Amino acid sequence: MLKINFYEVTPTDRRFLSKALKGKFQLTFYPEPLTSKNADTAKGADVISVFIYSVLDKENLVKAPKLKCIATRSTGFNHIDLKYAAERGIIVSNVPYYGENTVAEHTFGLILALSRNIHKAYVRTMRNDFSPKGLEGWDIKGKTLGVVGAGGIGSHVIKIAKGFGMNVLAFDVHKNHFLAEVMGFRYAELDELLKKSDIISLHCPYNKATHHLINTQNINQVKNGALFINTARASIIEPEALHYALDTGIFGGAGLDVFEGEDLVKEENQMLSRNVSVEHLKAVLEKNILLNRENVIITPHIAFDSAEAVERILQTTADNITAYSMGTPGNVVK
Repeated sequence: MLKINFYEVTPTDRRFLSKALKGKFQLTFYPEPLTSKNADTAKGADVISVFIYSVLDKENLVKAPKLKCIATRSTGFNHIDLKYAAERGIIVSNVPYYGENTVAEHTFGLILALSRNIHKAYVRTMRNDFSPKGLEGWDIKGKTLGVVGAGGIGSHVIKIAKGFGMNVLAFDVHKNHFLAEVMGFRYAELDELLKKSDIISLHCPYNKATHHLINTQNINQVKNGALFINTARASIIEPEALHYALDTGIFGGAGLDVFEGEDLVKEENQMLSRNVSVEHLKAVLEKNILLNRENVIITPHIAFDSAEAVERILQTTADNITAYSMGTPGNVVK
């Protein structure tokens, strides 16, 4: 029976994993990360499962001579020495996808809140003011949604948009024309998307190519009064362009799950583990001048965070371990 060591587990994690892997393996759970201080605990493990705060470098992995598989419960794997793992023949698996529909649903929560003034109405009724004056919204049916990044999350956003009867333009460097035909959307260059979209939603990864993809040079191409939604990364839009667009009415409103100064949250995984200073996050938000705008909704990086998404992470990890034990490892990091 394979011996599996789990690190960084909560009581909820332990209950789920114990049930999912019941009777198949010898399971040992540790609430703390695997570090140089406790690396000796991995001495007899065949498989190690960790989150993002464990340090699986050569120094620590040497102390696990029987180790044949690492199952990280995260998408990222920069906490693992992949080169040394490859030299040892240790398989490394991750959780590549867990929140596409989760983020897409949050995206539409922001869209609907802005288009129907739900956030304003809530604040008003909390003050015992039930006047409908100034709360008239607008239908999203028949409007054009511009999706920047039509990958896993973006395609879920498109699917929801089509259910609302929206037209969809998508900008992506990797085009899947079969998907576009089946789902009923059209690829467009970024300039066209900015000009024709009533709502612009970002779902592309952040990298050198997408840094300030929307900026002070192209912001004036945006259709006047368009809504702007960002559940991806703050730096995909240049801060000056965002403020200018809101000041001038180019953006009629914005829904932001990511925001300036949010660099303390480098990955969703940090939020999932709750290893984030709430005080720091609050300080960042309080200094953000967008916070006091009536046409801006800010949520604290929670688009990915649902009970189902966390369960998918654990289930995928259990599946990865089971697949390895059967000689058919899945989600292998290469």
